[in-house]
Amino acid sequence: MDGTASPALPDPPSPAGPPPGPAADHAAGSPAPGTRRPGGRTARTRSAVLEATLAELVETGYADTRIDRIAARAGVAATTVYRRWGNLEGIVVDLADELAVTISLGGSAGLEEDLRTVARAVVALHGDPAHRAWLQVMVSAAVRSPEARDALSSVLAHRRDITSVAVREAVARGEVPAGTDPHEVIRATVAPLYLRMYITGEPVGPADADRAAAAAALAARAGLYVLPPA
Repeated sequence: MDGTASPALPDPPSPAGPPPGPAADHAAGSPAPGTRRPGGRTARTRSAVLEATLAELVETGYADTRIDRIAARAGVAATTVYRRWGNLEGIVVDLADELAVTISLGGSAGLEEDLRTVARAVVALHGDPAHRAWLQVMVSAAVRSPEARDALSSVLAHRRDITSVAVREAVARGEVPAGTDPHEVIRATVAPLYLRMYITGEPVGPADADRAAAAAALAARAGLYVLPPA
């Protein structure tokens, strides 16, 4: 994903939205504006469209997925889909939120503990068949399609925004140097995991997550992710 202090997971090595609140819970990818989880018939429509979108992506790939087919599969009018999500990218971003997990970051935890939480969430999501299928399709499509790359980049940027609360709080308490780039620390935490999961196909587990988190935290404390002066 995917709200509480730190939703979702950061991003995989990508080919190429709601902000976090300190020490609060964030869902792995909070909903974008206009996509708050509603109730009743609207909730059923959203669920049907997201389920249909995942099925279409897996069966046909991003480039051949069409909103009219998603609407038909979901049993709703295409105009309903366009009115709510605008385009396929909007649905993909909302789908990522739906598939995300909720984790808690910040507060009294140290940076390494927070990064370990993030890394373990990435591994946990890889174990979810629906999320794994979605991400495999998007990573593959992003290599060839600028539209798919934009959609995936939007999801990943949003997840970094949320999980980077861990780094911002570490800066505030003096655990890492001022000027540390939160996004780079998150990238360093999750990149080794995504490499194994989606590039080399190597197995990945909690020990790999903990090692990646420890390495990123060590590098951050050493000042390796401090932004250069403007």
